[in-house]
This record gives sequence, structure tokens and C-alpha cells, in this order.
Amino acid sequence: MKSKLVKFAPLVLAFAAAGAWAHGDVQCPQHPKSEWRDHNELYRKLQSEGWQVRRMEVTKTCYEVYAKDPQGKRVEAFFDPKTFERVEEK
Repeated sequence: MKSKLVKFAPLVLAFAAAGAWAHGDVQCPQHPKSEWRDHNELYRKLQSEGWQVRRMEVTKTCYEVYAKDPQGKRVEAFFDPKTFERVEEK
């Protein structure tokens, strides 16, 4: 059993490291939490624009959205929680 774990350890570590860098360099402006708008408001806005939102998460400075955009493309998008402007990778 131990030899199987050792054999697959490099593969597991590679996937874990890839996940850590999946977001690239996305940095939303920092706003006090008291200035953040409710994430349900962003959800409704995106739905009205034709997005099919699967999941939303809160990062330290952004709302992270997993969805299909209005063109039907699966995306992971980041939004400024105060303005709801989309934040792109740098």
C-alpha cells in the first residue's frame, strides 16, 4: 500500500500546485467589508444579463463567479464587490 502512495505522490502534488495557480493574477481593489454590496445583488444582475451562475465564492477582495457567460462559454470570473465591475487577470 505504501509503495502505491509514494508512486502517486508526485501526481497529487502537481495537481495541488496547479490549483493554487489557477487564478493567475487577479486582484480586486480593496474596499472595507462595510462597502461591499450583497452577493445576491450581483447574482441577480448577472442572471438578468444572460449569465447562468453555477456557484459564487467570496475571496479576500473579490466575488468569484463560476458560470456560463451570455455567449454560453464556461467561465471563472471575478467581480469588484463594491462596483460589480469585472476584474481581469493582469
